[in-house]
Amino acid sequence: MLLSVASIWEIVVKAACGRLSFPQPAAPYLCEQIRQTRVEVLPIVLSHVLRLESLPMRHRDPFDRILLAQALEEGIPLVSRDRALDAYGVEMLW
Repeated sequence: MLLSVASIWEIVVKAACGRLSFPQPAAPYLCEQIRQTRVEVLPIVLSHVLRLESLPMRHRDPFDRILLAQALEEGIPLVSRDRALDAYGVEMLW
């Protein structure tokens, strides 16, 4: 299973703003959960960022847009309940 570093980034931002809470600081907690579950972290690479240019601006959330670009570039499904992402032709789970 892959987890985008963009998702981790968004979680840390939300934790820092007080919109998410964890039983301990977010960074060590997330690192431990990733280690325990053996999730593979998908980095953001140049091809993902360049793919953003070709995505229509139907969805403006930068975290969702990079997740879309990663899914399209890697040929992998995207796990999201945001139905607005369906318009991009990426395989959606959930």
